[in-house]
Amino acid sequence: MTAIALTIAGSDSGGGAGIQADLKAFSALGVYGASVLTALTAQNTKGVTGIHSVPAAFVGAQLDAVLSDLDVKAIKIGMLSQPDIIAEIARKLDQYDCKKVVLDPVMVATSGDVLLQPEARTNLTELLFPRASIITPNLLEAAFLLGDDPAQNAEDMERQAAALLKMGAKTVLLKGGHGNDNEASDLFFSAEQSKWLRAPRFATENTHGTGCTLSAAIAAEMAKGKALSPAVEAAKAYISGAIEMADTLEIGEGHGPVHHFYKFW
Repeated sequence: MTAIALTIAGSDSGGGAGIQADLKAFSALGVYGASVLTALTAQNTKGVTGIHSVPAAFVGAQLDAVLSDLDVKAIKIGMLSQPDIIAEIARKLDQYDCKKVVLDPVMVATSGDVLLQPEARTNLTELLFPRASIITPNLLEAAFLLGDDPAQNAEDMERQAAALLKMGAKTVLLKGGHGNDNEASDLFFSAEQSKWLRAPRFATENTHGTGCTLSAAIAAEMAKGKALSPAVEAAKAYISGAIEMADTLEIGEGHGPVHHFYKFW
C-alpha cells in the first residue's frame, strides 16, 4: 500500500514553509502527499506581505475531494487564520472519521508576522485540540495559547504542557527551538508519559519552515505505520538533519529554509 499523508495548511509563495514545506517533507520521507489550502500568502524569506484566506466552503470542498478518494493515513494541520475554516475542518474530520491528526498551531511566522486571528484561537482549542493526536506548539505559540509568558526553563515547559492538556490536547510536543540553551530540547508530554527529545542547536539563520516541516514529518511517519512516540522521534531526527544542512542552500536574503532533501542532494 502507498502511504498517503494530507496537509491542511497555507501556501508559502517562497517555498520554505506551509504547504510547500509539508509536501517536501512527505516526499523526502517516502510518503505521497495530498494538500488542502486554507490560505494563500505573499511571502518570502524576509516576511509576509499579504494573506488571502480561502473560503471555508471551498476548504470543505477540497477535503471532500481528497478524503472521499484517497486512503489518507495521517493528516497534518497547519495555518488556520479564520474561525469558520477551523469549524469546517472539525466537521470534516468527524465526517471522515480521521484519527491520526497532527496539529501545528501556527500563529507567528519565523519573520515575526502574525498568522492567526485572535478570534480563531477559541475555535482552535475547543474544536481541534480534542480531535488531534498531538499538538506541536513552539514556546511562543504555547504562551499565546495560554495567555502566559514564554517558558524560560524545563520546569516552565512542563507546566505549560500540562496546562495545554487541560485545554483539551491529548498529547503535546512543546518545541524548545526558541530557547537559549545549547540544545534544542523538545518536550513530549501526555497523561501517560513525559520525555525530552534533545538535539544539538545549530548556529544558522536558515530556520524558515522548521515547525511546519517537523509536524509534517510526524504525520509522514504515522502514515507509514509508526506509533505516535516513535514517529515523533524519527521526525525530530529528520528536522535536526534538515537544520544542520540548511546553510548548504542559498535561498533568499532573509531567513532561508531548512534543507528538506539533505539526504538526497
